[in-house]
Amino acid sequence: MSELSGPRVTVGIDVGGTFTDFVLLENGRIRIWKCSTTPADQSRAIASGLAELGIRRAVIVHGTTLATNALLERRGARTALLTTAGFADVLAIGRQNRPHLYRLHQERQPPLVPDGWRREVAERLDAAGKVVTPLDEEAVDEVVGRLASEGVESLAIVFLFSFRNPAHEKRAAERIRARYPHLSLSLSSDILPEYREYERTVTTVVNAYVSPLVGKYLERLVQAGVEGHLPLEEGRIRVMQSNGGVVGPRQAAAQAARLVLSGPAGGVVGAFFVAREAQPDSPVAPHIITLDMGGTSTDVSLCPGTIPYTSENTVAGLPLRLPAVDVHTVGAGGGSMAWVDAAGVLHVGPQSAGAVPGPVCYGRGGQTPTVTDAHLVLGRLHPAYFLGGRGDVSLDLSAARSALARLGQALGGLTAEEAALGVVQVANATMERALRYVSIERGFDPRRFTLLPFGGAGPLHACALAEALDIPRILVPPHPGVLSALGLLVADVTCDASRSLLCNADEALAESGPLLQALQELVAQVRAKLHEEGFPRPKVEASLDLRYRGQSYELAVPLPLPPTAEAWEKVQRDFHAAHQQRYGYAMPTETVEVVTLRVRGLGPVPRPALPRTPRGPEEATPALLDLQPVWFRPDGPTATPAYARSRLRPGNRLVGPAIVFQYDTTVLLHPGWEAEVDEWGNLWMKRADSG
Repeated sequence: MSELSGPRVTVGIDVGGTFTDFVLLENGRIRIWKCSTTPADQSRAIASGLAELGIRRAVIVHGTTLATNALLERRGARTALLTTAGFADVLAIGRQNRPHLYRLHQERQPPLVPDGWRREVAERLDAAGKVVTPLDEEAVDEVVGRLASEGVESLAIVFLFSFRNPAHEKRAAERIRARYPHLSLSLSSDILPEYREYERTVTTVVNAYVSPLVGKYLERLVQAGVEGHLPLEEGRIRVMQSNGGVVGPRQAAAQAARLVLSGPAGGVVGAFFVAREAQPDSPVAPHIITLDMGGTSTDVSLCPGTIPYTSENTVAGLPLRLPAVDVHTVGAGGGSMAWVDAAGVLHVGPQSAGAVPGPVCYGRGGQTPTVTDAHLVLGRLHPAYFLGGRGDVSLDLSAARSALARLGQALGGLTAEEAALGVVQVANATMERALRYVSIERGFDPRRFTLLPFGGAGPLHACALAEALDIPRILVPPHPGVLSALGLLVADVTCDASRSLLCNADEALAESGPLLQALQELVAQVRAKLHEEGFPRPKVEASLDLRYRGQSYELAVPLPLPPTAEAWEKVQRDFHAAHQQRYGYAMPTETVEVVTLRVRGLGPVPRPALPRTPRGPEEATPALLDLQPVWFRPDGPTATPAYARSRLRPGNRLVGPAIVFQYDTTVLLHPGWEAEVDEWGNLWMKRADSG
């Protein structure tokens, strides 16, 4: 039995920029809660929410933005780099990319490791991993001794070609641990044993930079559970990773860079789970586009029957080459601030009001209007129904109206409502570009997908975005405002491993070729780690990063196990097809190169059975609250029926315009749209003229 299957109470906790979301799973029943995030110490909001839910003991599955914030705010550990002689400036040289091609004056952020803490030692391997120059062990002692005396807390060890042979890195680490056990170490051969020196160096340095911070935070949480300050079940906690899986605190702390992109991952996992549960009889897996609009940003992902993954990510201008759910993020959230530039042009974001001070209507000192303020002024939010009218945030309509009126004056004398409509339209334009990027620009037709909006603000914008892209259907789950926290509860325990092979496809599968040996070693590695997590027989998957000879970019293709000759032929066919879809052409006669082997181990966790109720009558009158004046156009408000989501029953139908209030979000049904409640409580929305 896995560690997660024993206790009856499990809580998913997702820490966002504005709210911390809780989903409690107990005896098959789901309860939800939201409270304001405490940026200075995320554990305070966690303790507060658990107390509100009345939880005495539970297993916690936690999504944290701690590693992400440490990178964005540059407040990680005091980190140094130990590297091969002649390569200390790899971090500073980088790839010579220009973030803004036509900007004459650009400034790059300084590296995470300052010049004085990038140190070299004599050692060298060739491209095959053979020793050219032995490691100077005495130099290692001397260099690290000076760094320790200067207050360095964490050290990244990155030697040239160590992905071929990690012996020098491991020997250096042995000596350092023996003399400086307090020093946190990150080895590139452990973190990212792949080629591309700059990306490998940056990823290892990022891990060294955030690991001490994450380790101390998780240690505090576990210790609080042991001491009874937090209701942890025997101190047990899992942490969401960027790859959409969870892991225990020890492994999370050791490779904290794998948490940096974990924020959006839980939402995609939760959305895919809900979409699959909503269509149990469908012969094909869900084809959805997820729209996660929170307080600070919006994350979008296209799932063509499976959750997409990538290893090419950028965070705070830094390349992070670790597996992550493929999500595209833009700076448009409920807290995104509206402002007018010197030319009189309206902008929304990327700056956000966050949790403190938050939107103007929160009454916490905010002065700049946000997307949330705009929705309130337009009648799309209501103070009596926000967080069920019983949360720790109350909405001040007059303050929001005053802020939008000031914005309207700056835009040439617009009314507060006209300014608010402009704010929403600009935010929609930003999100529309993001949706086009993950669909049309990658060869997918959005008309063949279902839009699944969630987050606190996603369902307010869904109809407008679906209209812009001709998306025919929208699926709004029962608890969209906390779907990321639900995703934590249904995420498998996972472990990823990779290794660069850099060989032709014809060589890879030969008995003496590198693929079979590397596959055997990586499978053993992930199985051993998952055994430590309580899964003695995990599921194992593999994929290959492939490219045509002469290319410098790769596409990931699943590798069937065991890798027989037939499986290998399928891999190459799938690669040609993937290349055709992504780039519009394929070269079946060209030599295919195997760049990297990736192996993933999965420890499956029990998933909740979502409650299902038979369909009833179409009439939704019992759920009707009142008529709400809602602005859709600048010529005036429309009297719009407002419904309570908690009173809607399967089979109920709504005709737009309509607005649905619920504890964790608000759903806006535009004129010309209609909605129906299915057996699981999902709202299926479509154009009224779509048949």
